[in-house]
Order: sequence, then C-alpha cells, then structure tokens
Amino acid sequence: MADLPLLLEPEQLADLLPLDNVLIIDQSKAETFMEGHIPGAVHLDFKRLQRPGTPVPGLLPEMSELETVFSELGLTAETHVICSDDEGGGWAGRLIWVLDCIGHTKYSYVNGGIVAWRQEGLPEESGEVTPRSSDYKITAINENATFTKAQVLDNLGKPDFAIWDARSAAEYTGEKVISARGGHIPGAVNYEWTLGMDKDRGLRIKDLNAFRTLLSDMGIDGSKRIATHCQTHHRSGYTYLVGKILGFDIRGYAGSWSEWGNDENTPVVTGTEPN
Repeated sequence: MADLPLLLEPEQLADLLPLDNVLIIDQSKAETFMEGHIPGAVHLDFKRLQRPGTPVPGLLPEMSELETVFSELGLTAETHVICSDDEGGGWAGRLIWVLDCIGHTKYSYVNGGIVAWRQEGLPEESGEVTPRSSDYKITAINENATFTKAQVLDNLGKPDFAIWDARSAAEYTGEKVISARGGHIPGAVNYEWTLGMDKDRGLRIKDLNAFRTLLSDMGIDGSKRIATHCQTHHRSGYTYLVGKILGFDIRGYAGSWSEWGNDENTPVVTGTEPN
C-alpha cells in the first residue's frame, strides 16, 4: 500500500477500499454510526480519549488506558489509521493528536468525515461492528505534541510563539464564562473552529490556500511554534488537525481553558484584542 495522504478525500478512500493494514476509526455519535458508516469502520466513543473524573478532561488518559482502548480497536504498529467523525473534524482531530502523543504517526483524516461521505452518496454499512483486537503497547509518550500550562506561561510574549484559541468569540472576549474566569490567554488569537468548515461541501476543510493566508494575517504561520486550545481540547482537535495539514509546528494545549480559566494565578485578558 502506498503512503496515504494526511488529508484524504472521501472519493479517494472509496476507490481504495478495502485496504489491508488500515483501521478506520469513526468517532461519530453512536446512533449515527449504527445508522451508517464507512465500510469497515469501527466505532470509538470520544470519551475514551479524555481523562475522566477531573476538572481538566482534555488531558491525555493514562498510558495503560490508551493501550486498552487501542488494543480493543485492533491497532498495531503497522496499522494506518483513518479518522472520521460526524462534526467536521473535532473528535477526529483529537484522535490524531492522541496518536501523535503515543508516537503512532501513520494516520489520515477523511475530509468532512461521514457528512461529506454521505453527501457524495458513497456506500455505507450499518449496525454494530466488533473489532478484531490486538495487543498494542506504547513505548513512551511524545511530549512534543503537547504544551503544558507551565510551557505556555514560559512562552507568553515570545515572537516565535502563537496561540490559536478555537472557542467561540463570546468565550474569547469573556462575555460567556464557563470556567471560574472568562476571557483568553494573553496574546491568543481567536478563530472559532467551525468557521474553517465548508458547510456547502459536507463540512470539508475550507480551501487550504485561503485558510493559510487568513491564519498568516492573524499571526499564525509556519515560522512559529503554535499552541491551540479550546475549553477541553475537543474543538481544538480540529485546529490541531488543520495546523498539521498546513505543516505548522502545532501542539495541543490539552489543559485548555478548563485549566487556565480555573487557575487564579494565570494571566487573563478580556475583550476582542489579544492583549
């Protein structure tokens, strides 16, 4: 099998199926998956890739839990993972971030997920799927996929550092408060995640050249180290994915605003301006 691109169009994938050594992981809602999914796909509840029982659910689960999840799905070191969801790439992007964290770099994203797949009228299967399990082992966590709160604090104000806030404008300005405090990290720029989706084309990512120019005008480009976040590193799964596709040095700030906004010692800015 030739190497698959990171961004895979639904039509491309449909022409290639079935594929050996490929695992299609669909993080759509359970009912959506049961109604119909890409042939051969297995379902993964997005909650399995969050850290439960903490005020900061966006953090990476424990290594042992991740080994359990990916063994249940049948992942091996040789497997190429194809990621899909029903929301335009938020959960699929977080899955790609998790794969980066565990050092598994063989992956693609189906552009637009099941929404674009259905828009194209491509074949589907329905019902429950039982994966063929494996014994997946993680040797180490890749720290280069993530920024911690301390690292973000250390980099604030540096010219080669940028923060992409994927939340809504109301959350960014502080008008809508979800944590103890509202507002944004000093210097962060706001481009809400769904603005990057083409709703007329099945939630595919918008034109990449135009996207690159737009982000560059906001101060987000390939010359900088980029941290992206939202409230729980779900919405910023999408912005992480876009950054990867554009070739940026991007990392997820997994603690996100649920960590930053609940820490009385972190600096916070309100209003529409970054600083």
